[in-house]
Amino acid sequence: MVFPELLVILAEWVLYRLLANSCYRAARKLRGYGFQLKNFLNLSKSQSQHNTSHLLNNQQQQQQQNQENQDSINPLFPSITKYENRTCSVSPDDTLVCDIDGVLLRQLSSKHFHAFFPYFMLVAFEGGSIIRAIILLISCSFLWALPQETKLKVLTFITFSGLKVKDMDNVSRSVLPKFFLESLNLQVYNIWSQTAYSKVVFTTLPQVMVERFLREHLNADDVIGTKLPEIEVMGRKVYTGLTSGSLVKHRATKDYFDNNNKKKPVLGIGSSSSVQDHTFISICKEAYVCNEEDSMNTLPRERYPKPLIFHDGRLAFLPTPSATLAMFTWLPIGFFLAVFRILIGVLLPYHVANFLAAISGVRITFKTHNLYNGPPEKGKSGVLYVCNHRTLLDPVFLTTSLGKPLTAVTYSLSKFSELIAPLKTVSLKRDRKKDGEAMHRLLSKGDLVVCPEGTTCREPYLLRFSPLFAELTEDIVPVAVDARVSMFYGTTASGLKCLDPIFFLMNPRPVYCLEVLKKLPKEMTCAGGKSSFEVANFIQGELARVLGFECTNLTRKDKYLVLAGNEGIVK
Repeated sequence: MVFPELLVILAEWVLYRLLANSCYRAARKLRGYGFQLKNFLNLSKSQSQHNTSHLLNNQQQQQQQNQENQDSINPLFPSITKYENRTCSVSPDDTLVCDIDGVLLRQLSSKHFHAFFPYFMLVAFEGGSIIRAIILLISCSFLWALPQETKLKVLTFITFSGLKVKDMDNVSRSVLPKFFLESLNLQVYNIWSQTAYSKVVFTTLPQVMVERFLREHLNADDVIGTKLPEIEVMGRKVYTGLTSGSLVKHRATKDYFDNNNKKKPVLGIGSSSSVQDHTFISICKEAYVCNEEDSMNTLPRERYPKPLIFHDGRLAFLPTPSATLAMFTWLPIGFFLAVFRILIGVLLPYHVANFLAAISGVRITFKTHNLYNGPPEKGKSGVLYVCNHRTLLDPVFLTTSLGKPLTAVTYSLSKFSELIAPLKTVSLKRDRKKDGEAMHRLLSKGDLVVCPEGTTCREPYLLRFSPLFAELTEDIVPVAVDARVSMFYGTTASGLKCLDPIFFLMNPRPVYCLEVLKKLPKEMTCAGGKSSFEVANFIQGELARVLGFECTNLTRKDKYLVLAGNEGIVK
C-alpha cells in the first residue's frame, strides 16, 4: 500500500510543477478516485489541454516581454520628430555629431548592406569599369554571410583596388553628389540646417567617398572615418584597396573630442537600427534617433543646399543590387536595340523611321505652332531654329519630327557622331567672325538648327545663350526640347562623347519632347532694333517658360570646370 501512495505523491508533485493551478486541482481529485483506466484517460486528455494552455500563456508573456524590451531600448533617445530648436546662445565648442549612412541619408533598406552598396557601385562603374562593377555585383552572393566590418572591407577592396585617385576625385565631385542629394533625409536635414552648432560627421563609409559632398554641399566642419579611416594609396596615384585599421564609432568620437580639447557634443543623431549608434550618441548632452519611418520623406529640389545644375556619369538610377542586376541583364539587349534605332534613322525615310522607332520603344511627343512653307525662295535665307540643348540628338529628332532636312552646327562633334547623323553637320571653330560667316552661308542654302547654350544640361535649367545667332537673320523659330531617360544618360563631360548617342538609345523607353514655338516677331529681332543680347535672353526666357525650367548665367566653361576640371575644349 505504501508504494501506490508514493506514486500518487510523485505524480502530484510533477503535475503541480508542470501544469497550471487548474491541473493541480485535477491531480488532487485523481488521488481520491484511484487509478481506474477511465479516469486515467480523462486525466491524460486534461493534461494535454492544460499543457497547451500553459504553452500559449508562456508565448504571450514572452511576446509582451519582447515588446516591453523593444520599447525600452532607447528610453533616453526619442525620435528626431520630437526635436525642438531652441533659440539660445551658441558656444564655438557646441557640436552636432551624426553619421551620413542611415541618418543624413535615408535608410534605403532595412538591411544595412543594401543601404550602402549603391554608392560603392557608382564608384566602381563610373570611376572604374564595367568589369569591376560586375565583380562587385557578384560579391553580393556571399557578402550577406559576412560580418558587417568584413563586408565593408571586401566592398572597399573590390571598388578601390587599382582605382586611380583622379578617377575617384571625378566621381566624388561630379557623380555622387547628385545621388546623395536625392537621398537626403528631410527630418535630419531640417535639424542640420537650423542649428548653428559646428557639425562633425563620423561616417562608416570610406571617408574619400563622402568628404567632398559633406564639406562642399552641407558645410560640414569635419568628417571622420570610423570603420574605414583611410584607404591606402600607392605612389599617390592608385588606391590599393587596403584599409589602415579600424575604429569603433563611439571610441573615435571620444578620441576626437579629447584630442582636440573640445567639450562633449551638444547634439547627437543616430540610427535606431544601429546598436553602435546608440553607444555613439550616448556621450552627447542631447540625443535623438532616426527611425525608418522618419526616412520616408526626401528633400525637395528647391531646398537643396546648392542647386543641382551639373552632374556627370552614365547611370540615371540608384544602382541597388537588384537594379544593377537588371541593368546588366538589359545591357546586351540594349546595345543591339541602339544599333537598330541608329540604322533606321540613317537609312529609312523620316515617317518610316518615326514609326519603327515608336515600335522599338522610343517615345516622341511633337507639337508645332508653325507651318512648313517649303524650301526658302531664291535669294532669301532659310529659317533658323534655335533649340535648348539636351543631347547630341536634338537636331536629329527635330529633323525627323519636322519631316524636312536641316543642317546642324555643333562644337567638338566626334567623327563617329558625324558618321551616324542622318543630317548634315558642320563644326564651328569658336571664332566669332568665322563662325558667323559659316552660319550665314549655310542659311542661304536652307534651314539651320543651332543650340546657343553650347553644351548640354541634364537638369531643368537653361545655360546662357550665345547671342551670335541673333545677328544672322530675322527668321528665328525657338524650339523647346526635353529628353528623359530611365537607365543611361546620353551625355558626358569626362567620358567618351562618341558613345553618347548609343547610351541614350540603349534606354528601354527613351522620351523626346519637342515643341516648335511661333516665329519670333520682327520687333523682337535685331532687325526690329533689339540688341543680340536682348534677343538671346528673350528666347531663353520663352523656352524656360514653356519647359518649366530656370534660366541661369552659367556657360559651357562653367560646366566643364565643375565636372571635368577643364574648359571643355577638345583639340
